[in-house]
Amino acid sequence: MMLPIAMIGGALFYPWMRYITFLSPYLIFVMLLITYCKMEPRDIKPGWFELKLAGVQMLLSLIVYFALVFWDHTIAGGVFICVFIPTATAAPVITSMLGGSLSRVTTYSLLINLLVAVSGPAVLAAVGEHPEISFWESMWIICTKVVPLLLMPMAVAFLLRAFWPKVHDTIARHQKMSFYIWSVSLFIVVGSSVSFAINNWKPELTMTMIWLALGALVVCVAQFMIGRMVGRRHGDAVSGGQSLGQKNTLLAVWLALAYLNPIASIAPACYVAWQNIINSWQLMRHKQDL
Repeated sequence: MMLPIAMIGGALFYPWMRYITFLSPYLIFVMLLITYCKMEPRDIKPGWFELKLAGVQMLLSLIVYFALVFWDHTIAGGVFICVFIPTATAAPVITSMLGGSLSRVTTYSLLINLLVAVSGPAVLAAVGEHPEISFWESMWIICTKVVPLLLMPMAVAFLLRAFWPKVHDTIARHQKMSFYIWSVSLFIVVGSSVSFAINNWKPELTMTMIWLALGALVVCVAQFMIGRMVGRRHGDAVSGGQSLGQKNTLLAVWLALAYLNPIASIAPACYVAWQNIINSWQLMRHKQDL
């Protein structure tokens, strides 16, 4: 019940989210540190699983964009960004809770974040309406916003393993703490998304916002399903689904605001709710099956 309560609470208390949103990166850091303490450094190595998923993600993002762009450029851009953006930094935590491969999702997350950092500025400049920053500046900002949050908790976990094994083992034995921290993070993220959508609502844009929300829902469900199909071929449907379906929506909102029509950022803002509803449902089912 904790996850639905966190989501409903975030939606109800959205006016106050601006006071606690700053906590999100710290919560993610702690979650990742706890999770990475159960992973071996040698497990991080890209293989066909990660390469196939990366190819599927890039291809699917182009299909979505060209399928919608002749209908509505704003909707096309908003839904496209929900597919193109990299895996969420919290994806390894949820994958671990669901019994998937922590090392596979971590490896894919690093790979796709670097791929988006390199290709993103050029791709977004091509599909965007208002490119405001240069290629190199954009790549630098994407890297500095994403990569440190992925690498720093991993480095700390590996240093603890090497130099303070007792501390490392103590953290590794308390994996359940990630679930409770994620519930708090979910409360903040959902509240922030509701606040963002309400603050950007305009009567004349109602139908566009509805289509953006529905488009985000469709690609969210599709990516979880396609990811699970790819993962199942490698004996790990959970990791495939989380790698492809769980997205770094905060980065997506920033990219949409920088490159696209600002209203397009409603799509990734709604994607937050959709992916967390799916994750909450998966976690509840997983707990029932244990």
